[in-house]
Amino acid sequence: MSSLITEDEISHETEIVWLEDIEKLDYVRQSLDRLPNRKSRPAYHRDGRMVGYALLGPTAKPSRASGTFRRRVFWLLPHDRDSEPDGLYAKSAPAEAIDPRTLEPRVKGYKTERSEGAPPSTAMQELGITRSAS
Repeated sequence: MSSLITEDEISHETEIVWLEDIEKLDYVRQSLDRLPNRKSRPAYHRDGRMVGYALLGPTAKPSRASGTFRRRVFWLLPHDRDSEPDGLYAKSAPAEAIDPRTLEPRVKGYKTERSEGAPPSTAMQELGITRSAS
């Protein structure tokens, strides 16, 4: 899903609100959800948990058809690496996953060695960056 999010769709973001410490998360899933407003905490209707969401500025326009706003929501499922470190995504990441440290308002974010489950690179080790033990 992250590859389907375009720069234009997130161009009105002003802030990303994190509900958890992202330093402890190797990846988060992201999606564009249709929400009734620009700013408040969205309702969450998936398995798992919401870990963050984007806020939109006043120039963001609602859909003419539905009156809703497209906003990014960041979430994790019960079988994701933070809950099951040796599970399905021990050495990979879901298609819509991105490293939350690469995210900012109006920036799509991307996968990294850390989010893909690879051991830390030599450069990461030299900087003292390690994968979370979850």
